Amino acid sequence: MDLQPPGSSLVTPDWLAERLHHPDLVVLDASVGAHRGAAERIPGARVFDIDGTMSDTTSPLPHTMPDLNAFARSLRALGLHDHSVVVAYDAAGLYSSARAWWMLRVAGFDRAAVLDGGLPAWKAGGLGCEPASASTVPTAAGDFTAKPRPELLADSVTVTAALSDGASAVLDARSRERYAGQVTEPRPGLRRGHMPGAVNLPFTDLQVDGRMRASDELHALFTTAAGPRERLVFSCGSGVTACVLALGADLAGYHDLAVYDGSWSEWGLPSDFPVETTDLAIS
Repeated sequence: MDLQPPGSSLVTPDWLAERLHHPDLVVLDASVGAHRGAAERIPGARVFDIDGTMSDTTSPLPHTMPDLNAFARSLRALGLHDHSVVVAYDAAGLYSSARAWWMLRVAGFDRAAVLDGGLPAWKAGGLGCEPASASTVPTAAGDFTAKPRPELLADSVTVTAALSDGASAVLDARSRERYAGQVTEPRPGLRRGHMPGAVNLPFTDLQVDGRMRASDELHALFTTAAGPRERLVFSCGSGVTACVLALGADLAGYHDLAVYDGSWSEWGLPSDFPVETTDLAIS
C-alpha cells in the first residue's frame, strides 16, 4: 500500500511510529548546535545537517539556502525520491526541524511534515530510539528533482519593501529582549534591535510544552501580530526559527509566506539598514 502524505504540515509521534518502517518514508534529523550530536535518534533517521552541508557553506551568513542543484544532490544522496514522504524532527523539540521542512518547500517538495515536539516528545511517548552511531546510509540514491520556488525566500530588498507595504507584515521570531535590543546578540558584531516596522512574535509563543498550539490559537496569534495583512515575511537570527513561524502560519491557514534567509545575521551587520530599539517596559 502506498504511503499517503500527511494531511497537515505537522504529525504526532504516534502517526510517525505507525509508519516508521514504510519503505517510502524518510525521517530527517535536522538538529543544530549542541543538539546536533545527540546520542540517540529515531530509528532510521538520516542527518539533515543544517549546520553543515545543507546550508551554503560559501556564504558569510549562517544557515542560508544552498544552491538548489547542490541541495537536490544532497537530498538524492539521502535517498529522497519524488514519491517519498518526509518527516523532519530535531532533538531540541521543535526548533530547527521546521527549517528542513521549509527548505524542502523552497525546492518544490510538499510531501513533508514536522514531528510535533521532536525527539523529546518521541521519547516521552515511550517510543524507541537507536544509537546515533548506527548507519543509515541509503542503499541507493533517490530520484528527487527540484522544482524551485524562489518566492518562498526573501532577501533584504524584499524585506525593505515589505516593511513599507501596507499589505505585508514582517514578523521577527527572536525573543522579546533581542527584538527590543536589551541584550547582546549571540553572534559577534551584530547590532542590537530590530527592523523599524517589524512586529515581534517569538517562536516560543507558538508552542506549549514544546508542542505547537492548536490552529485556532495560532491564527489568533498571527491576527494579533499582523492584523488583516495576509502577506507574511518571517525573520529571526539566522533563518532557522523564522521557519517555526512559517510552520505556524501554514497551520493557521495563511498561504502567502516567505522567510528572510539572511535574517538578523545580515540585517544586524554594521550597514545602512535601519535599526531601532524598544523600551520593554512600555512595549
